[in-house]
Amino acid sequence: MGGFQNTCLLLSVCFLFVCCVTLSLPSTCDLRRKFYLNEMHKSGDVVLGGLFEVHYTSVFPKLTFTSEPQQPVCKGFDTLGFRHAMTMAFAVEEINNNSSLLPNLTLGYSLYDNCGALVIGFSGALSLASGRDKEFLLRQNCSGSPPVLGVVGDHYSTFSIAIANVLGLYNMPIVSYFATCSCLSDRQRFPTFFRTIPSDAFQVRAMIHILQHFGWTWFGLLVSDDDYGRHVAQSFQADLAESGESCLAYLEVLPWDSNPGELRRIVHAIKTSTARVVIVFAHEIHMIQLMEEVAQQNVTGRQWIASETWSSAAVLQTQELTPYLSGTLGIAIRRGEIPGFLDFLLKIRPDPNDTSETSLQFWEHTFQCKFNPADREDRESVCSGHENMELAETEFLDVSNLRPEYNVYKAVYALAHALDDMLRCEPGEGPFTGRSCASLQAVEPWQLLHYLRKVNFSTEFGDEVSFDENGDALPIYDVMNWLRLPDGKIKIQNVGEVKKSDAGETHNHILVFLFISKPIRSVCSESCPPGTRMARERTQPECCFSCVSYSLECFSCPEDFWSSPQRDLCVLKKTEFLSYEEPLGICLTTTSLLGTFICAVVLGIFIYHRSTPIVRANNSELSFLLLVSLKLCFLCSLLFIGRPRLWTCQLRHAAFGISFVLCVSCILVKTMVVLAVFKASKPGGGASLKWFGATQQRGTVLFLTCIQAAICIAWLVSSSPAPYKNTKYHNDKIVYECAVGSTVAFAVLLGYIGILAILSFVLAFLARNLPNNFNEAKLITFSMLIFSAVWVAFVPAYINSPGKYADAVEVFAILASSFGLLVALFGPKCYLILLKPDRNTKKAIIGRYRKS
Repeated sequence: MGGFQNTCLLLSVCFLFVCCVTLSLPSTCDLRRKFYLNEMHKSGDVVLGGLFEVHYTSVFPKLTFTSEPQQPVCKGFDTLGFRHAMTMAFAVEEINNNSSLLPNLTLGYSLYDNCGALVIGFSGALSLASGRDKEFLLRQNCSGSPPVLGVVGDHYSTFSIAIANVLGLYNMPIVSYFATCSCLSDRQRFPTFFRTIPSDAFQVRAMIHILQHFGWTWFGLLVSDDDYGRHVAQSFQADLAESGESCLAYLEVLPWDSNPGELRRIVHAIKTSTARVVIVFAHEIHMIQLMEEVAQQNVTGRQWIASETWSSAAVLQTQELTPYLSGTLGIAIRRGEIPGFLDFLLKIRPDPNDTSETSLQFWEHTFQCKFNPADREDRESVCSGHENMELAETEFLDVSNLRPEYNVYKAVYALAHALDDMLRCEPGEGPFTGRSCASLQAVEPWQLLHYLRKVNFSTEFGDEVSFDENGDALPIYDVMNWLRLPDGKIKIQNVGEVKKSDAGETHNHILVFLFISKPIRSVCSESCPPGTRMARERTQPECCFSCVSYSLECFSCPEDFWSSPQRDLCVLKKTEFLSYEEPLGICLTTTSLLGTFICAVVLGIFIYHRSTPIVRANNSELSFLLLVSLKLCFLCSLLFIGRPRLWTCQLRHAAFGISFVLCVSCILVKTMVVLAVFKASKPGGGASLKWFGATQQRGTVLFLTCIQAAICIAWLVSSSPAPYKNTKYHNDKIVYECAVGSTVAFAVLLGYIGILAILSFVLAFLARNLPNNFNEAKLITFSMLIFSAVWVAFVPAYINSPGKYADAVEVFAILASSFGLLVALFGPKCYLILLKPDRNTKKAIIGRYRKS
């Protein structure tokens, strides 16, 4: 930090030299020296300043004691940096066209290029504070409105620290769009600094959450050699010590200037380390130098995690670097949308009056031409200034992924909203001395600063903009994944977000992460196998340990317990049964209740239409009894769901057997009645009906059901079903089942149902060709065919299903057979009753019979 303090001291002395008040003329301020910088200006009632990196490097001339001071030369036109500056110009223009924000006031701007150098950026900041006029008048009390009321910028944390240190002395509000150093949250040092990008302190916590999300506990950290990188390293080490879940394999500082020897050493450390995850907090230029050396040493198999400075860098998405960077995860600035911005960019034209030639350089860089024919190089044409911007192949016009630009946009609007709130102050209700308000004619930066602290608004994209007590924005980042496409190119896609809740906790929401192969594993030591324990050394990180065998004697765990994976203690076994809370149990329960409800509806329909020929012709009393028994069949399936108890185990099979026998008995008696009625319709067959009166029908159903009841009673008395803890499937899991007690009794119960079903099927099959008015035999045949098929398939499925799935199979069989009977027997009748009432008449039924 010593070099940085010397730089600040030098720049502060420079500031005192550049702008001073002439003692002989107390009413004027003379500008002793003017910086010749790349700049753009727009006049207005109130002017906002902006500091951007339009060129990413600069060349400084050698200084001598005899030569005149010369200005540095800016090199390397930064297209995206120029777009950042144009974002501020667009925002100012949009605000001026907005009648609801700052009405009757025109905003202007003064934009300066830092050329990637601290001294140039600092010079631009001093120019914003002192103005461009060589002399300006002061009032009697030596006060006057400053040239700008607030500054948007700077790009780098180091630049922002230097600028905020000096401009903060004059209470000048500074809103940065890209400076993330956590040190800038110190309100004692930087009381006027704000930012629309989250602090690195939150970014570090977000990184740790991602590491925890994927189980990466062993990783390396690379940082840049500046305030940004050094504070990140400090935050990482502090947060890791607090969490205690991850460890740092190595920490390397990337050289600020190209140093091939140092880069070779760092990349070799990455290559030889057992850590497979590498986190990099560095700028694009440093990443380019690093990845060139990575490619040179062919370091593959690493999971790179990018900070916000390079997570979306197009310059790294090359064919040469794709094998090394594909799969990269990155923390990115929140993406936003700026309506109308593309149209604004398309209107940009070169300005011949631009003294800094910034717009001319942009035009030359975009179309690879030169306005001065003498400056042309190979294959470069002469710029006409009328080239078609829409045909230019440049990322400048790609507005689908606006991230730093969105922060610039929010920064300008934050200053505008603060200014608007200040100008809407009612006289006598202001926040300043004597409840006064600020005056536009004599407004001071500290007055705007007061309102900026309280600003709160939402963008058209729906994001809330406000600042906390440290001047930081709402912490939220997008999580990006560098996906390699089949053609070898890189596609950067958003796979989640990390944000801080209102309670101050960090939450991550990461979608399915698409690895080309199995996700990489990065741990210092693998988990110890059973029978061993961890042994750590004092010199090793927490994540690194050895596995040593237990020297103690082993002992057996109690029945309901199981040994832990480390074999060091007994843990309670997990339990398993068909539960009402799990998806399978919920589906079966819902289906059972649905079947019960449908039976109730059909029963209501039959009762309401009991006097109609269709209901009366199909033995209404047996139909009612059959619907009641089907309801019981549906409801008895609920006894198979839930943790087995003694009473549920005893009741489930008894209720199931009696309900189905009652149902099948009704069907059997209906079939027999159909045959008897048909036989009685022939000459001399009337005597057969005396055996099938209403009393005989009820008695037959009761007798057949009592037989099943007797079987169930004998079963419960002799060998009752009971709950059973089954551990033969899993040693570490208890499966709760109902032991049937007697397999023979269970077989007799199912066999008796099967005999009645087969008998009903045979009789109905024999009666299938009866006349149409006795056509119910066909429906009974079809229903019993479904019933038999379900229960024939049930037996092998039940035998081969373990644990709770045996209960699920039995419930499914009960529901499937019950629905089959309900639909086959009552579906056609309900269709005639509800949808074809004209066919539900005695005449229609008799007519069909005669035609047959």
